[in-house]
Amino acid sequence: MEAIAKLRNLKGSPQKTRLVIDLIRGRNVSQALAILKFTNKRAADPISKVLRSAIANATYSAEQQNIAIDPDDLFVKTCFVDMGPHKNRRRMRPAPQGRAFREQRHYCHITVLVSSEKPEPTEIEKPRKKGKKLLAKENGENKSTPKKSEKTAEVKEEKIIASNETAEVAETKEAKVEETESTQAEQVVERESPATVAAENEAKSEAEVSDAKNATTQTTAEQNETKPADEVQLDKNEELEKQ
Repeated sequence: MEAIAKLRNLKGSPQKTRLVIDLIRGRNVSQALAILKFTNKRAADPISKVLRSAIANATYSAEQQNIAIDPDDLFVKTCFVDMGPHKNRRRMRPAPQGRAFREQRHYCHITVLVSSEKPEPTEIEKPRKKGKKLLAKENGENKSTPKKSEKTAEVKEEKIIASNETAEVAETKEAKVEETESTQAEQVVERESPATVAAENEAKSEAEVSDAKNATTQTTAEQNETKPADEVQLDKNEELEKQ
């Protein structure tokens, strides 16, 4: 069973009226009247009057057809607002200091259709689909925990392996440092031993002796080189004296 009611040329903008009529779409008649009663909007009273008219039309048509109907079982099947006449409806409102503000008069048309059949829920009123996690929690299954535990176990193993590798690297570095220190200490001990000191002194003395021998040989060689020149000069002087 369906019935319709209309209201034309309601004073008010369609945009503001749609804000109110969207609240009752798809709801029960009694619930819709309660919502309109406690809605603090100017368009709430005219919409409630249109809804009551639609209910009265439904009961009257049911009586004409000999159909038993309960008004509380009716639902708001469709309801919408159309734009009314607004052309050439501009007015001027006086303003201070001789000015004037322009006003635009808006009108709208309201249509409400009630039905005894419960309408299908709209996309806004449809319940949201539950995600996999919520379904798993309701069923007592916790699929996310094994994955997390596996990931945590893998991370722990990686950390342990990394720590072991760092420990091995540190041990090798320490061993190398100890070896170098031991070798340096042995070299210092060998250098400071009396045998090495005596050997170094002997080597130094031999080097000095060889340097001295070289020096003497060089001086003798130089003298031998200068002797022929002196002899030549002496011969020349003797010849000059004889003459």
